[in-house]
Amino acid sequence: MIASASPSFIAALHSDRPAADRAQKMGLYGWLIGRWEMDGVIHDDDGRTHTGRGEIHFGWVLEGRAIQDVWIMPRFFYGTTLRVYDPDIDAWHILWSDPLKQRYRRQIGRAHGDDIVQEGNDDTGAAVRWSFTEITTVKDGLLITGQNPASSGPAAKVLIDTLKAR
Repeated sequence: MIASASPSFIAALHSDRPAADRAQKMGLYGWLIGRWEMDGVIHDDDGRTHTGRGEIHFGWVLEGRAIQDVWIMPRFFYGTTLRVYDPDIDAWHILWSDPLKQRYRRQIGRAHGDDIVQEGNDDTGAAVRWSFTEITTVKDGLLITGQNPASSGPAAKVLIDTLKAR
């Protein structure tokens, strides 16, 4: 028997606000809470480029101690990220899962000036960097760039560019 989503599961997962003991630090990603639309440009390993529209939903979870999102871009990815602030390292553990493409990532995220930078490795062990940049003061748009920083300069391969607006 296949059961539908349990209201008790959703209630146990969802939170209305960040946990009080770390609310200030949760602000790094907290302003993303809500629904976003995106125009994505995906760059494949073989050099092909794909464009498409999608949506991203962010919400407080796990008693407000984490932020979870769902990224949907038909035919390209349908995945979720769990972002958990760790006060011991003053940074965020980022866990990405895309069951459509069978891709899984683990990164550490931190503020870097006015930007947010997440660094980790892909499934092959290669370094990957995701940057949230061009964040407007009214928080209505930003540019998210994923890179394989095999080279540290502008020659680093861009994996995805995403311009989002609410």
